[in-house]
Amino acid sequence: MLEFLEKTLFTTVGAVALSQKKAEELLKEMKERFDITEEEGKAFLNNLQEKAKENQQKLEQAARDEVKKACERAGVVTTDEFEKLKKKVDQLEKLVKDQG
Repeated sequence: MLEFLEKTLFTTVGAVALSQKKAEELLKEMKERFDITEEEGKAFLNNLQEKAKENQQKLEQAARDEVKKACERAGVVTTDEFEKLKKKVDQLEKLVKDQG
């Protein structure tokens, strides 16, 4: 039954990270409604929070990837590319100065 509840909650709650207060409230309600032990409830909440964290990390990575793609499509140079070009210009300016 706990597995069913867990799957249902993951589906309905999604990647919502629980605050400590909300987690404690949910744990208390789970103990009352589903007659689970505190250890089972804590394990469930820890699992839920870990899943939320994983989902948040995936979402952040997807957002970074999309921004990178959009920048590439728009022709925006990356910081690394800019630094390489800056070094090259600095070298060329030094070379021209030394020869002049």
